[in-house]
Amino acid sequence: MAVNGATSSSVVVSPPALFGSHKSRLGESPVWDAARNRLLWCDIEGKEILAANPDGSLIRRWALPDKIGSFGICESGRWVLGLRRGAHLFDPESEKLTLLVELTAEPEHNRLNDGKVGPDGAYWVGTMDDRPDRQPIGTLYRITADGKAEKKVEGMTVPNGLAWSGDGRTMFHSDSRGRWIDTYDFDAASGAIRNKRRIVADVTEEQGRPDGGACDMEGAYWSAGVSAQCLHRYSPTGALLETIQMPMPACTMPCFGGADMKTLYVTSLSEGLKGERALQPNIGRLAVLKTSVAGAPVGKFRDR
Repeated sequence: MAVNGATSSSVVVSPPALFGSHKSRLGESPVWDAARNRLLWCDIEGKEILAANPDGSLIRRWALPDKIGSFGICESGRWVLGLRRGAHLFDPESEKLTLLVELTAEPEHNRLNDGKVGPDGAYWVGTMDDRPDRQPIGTLYRITADGKAEKKVEGMTVPNGLAWSGDGRTMFHSDSRGRWIDTYDFDAASGAIRNKRRIVADVTEEQGRPDGGACDMEGAYWSAGVSAQCLHRYSPTGALLETIQMPMPACTMPCFGGADMKTLYVTSLSEGLKGERALQPNIGRLAVLKTSVAGAPVGKFRDR
């Protein structure tokens, strides 16, 4: 484990280890399902959601009709999903899929990408240009149970990294192609973002382009450095506190779980890697590590 620019002692109490044996094509959106003591995540290119026990053993897989960028758990026990063109509600037991809202204003070549349920009970999700030559035409939406999709941030290339501080007052967001991490003041009662974006970190490709993110209860932000085989931990103001080297070359998103929320799970991808990165044996695998700080709870979608 490498630590760069640390301002305090490491909060990592066990080095990263591989979690289970599954390899995803484009693993993303890990979600801790506390009610069932299991980890959920999706494979965007594999068009499926997967579930694993805390020991890494695979429990179940749900096939979906299209690419899934992200998802979250609903208050009812259903899931809210971001498929290619819109948000859906999904019952994991009956596998019934119900359209919530189709984003008809989006360009035909855009798809939904990173998303998460916020402390306001809404599903926040970004769209991105799915063509190889990505253009800055992505939008961050706030979607509610009544099917309303409100545009919040426009002009992004690959919107990513959504996470909220434990007190619900700060929202983190990133643009993976712009390589920056932003914060906004957040009102958990209304879902309003109350200030212009503040760029708190501008990260190079070599340092680790920011992908998915998660917050801990000390206010720090964990960012998957997908281009540099690492996980970064930043202070609320963007100071780099710690860098953890990962066992897989392209980690995509962290999430906290476990009974005490001190277990960190990290997804990765295997598709599209080139050179030596494509030859590493752990591509597409998940990793797990223990921390001394608990993760901030993730909201549930208010569907009832």
